[in-house]
Amino acid sequence: MLAIITVAIAILFYPESALAQTTSPSTSFNPQILLRDALQWIESLGTVGAIAFIALYIIATVAFLPGSILTLGAGVVFGVVWGSLYVFVGATLGATSAFLVGRYLARSWVANKIANNQNFAAIDRAVGREGLKIVLLTRLSPIFPFNLLNYAFGVTGVSLKDYFIGSVGMIPGTIMYVYIGSLAGNLALIGTDSQPNNPTIQWAIRIIGFIATVAVTVYVTRIARNALAEEVKIKDEV
Repeated sequence: MLAIITVAIAILFYPESALAQTTSPSTSFNPQILLRDALQWIESLGTVGAIAFIALYIIATVAFLPGSILTLGAGVVFGVVWGSLYVFVGATLGATSAFLVGRYLARSWVANKIANNQNFAAIDRAVGREGLKIVLLTRLSPIFPFNLLNYAFGVTGVSLKDYFIGSVGMIPGTIMYVYIGSLAGNLALIGTDSQPNNPTIQWAIRIIGFIATVAVTVYVTRIARNALAEEVKIKDEV
């Protein structure tokens, strides 16, 4: 658990060091640093920052930028409750935008991109009769790349309505990652003037809440993964 939080801190606050072995900041585009700087700017906006964050999340989703940075950052900037809400709204609107782009503007490109992917082929076969159910299960079971999945659903037969409603499946994972970001932000305050007066009690509550959140998310994810596998198997047999 502490390892996960430490990684979150490294990604959020020290992306240059976290990516030093794989990227060269002076010569290559670094989306992690870009998003980190954007989060710092959003934090300085006050109440308007929520709108700016949602808009940034939509753009990042459509542009294939790593939404995990923004999700973790939402926990630091807004806290668990509001951060989860803003991430869910931004991710839903961004995913819907990508879905529409994949269906009407970049259909050929998306079809070529997923042509040899057996997982997407299985989803495409199963989505015909149970569109809403399949979308919901894929959102609950994060075994597919989020950004590409948004575009991929655009070339399937799922309706926009089912796709949009199925986005509620992102809620468990969203809360978990925002919670991790929130803990990372609180951990970074240790030893500073912003540290709470009764850190032991507050940290006990946070840790217990985090463990419960992870347990529920893992349990739901496992159920969804098994249900999705069974659903796809049934449709293939039919």
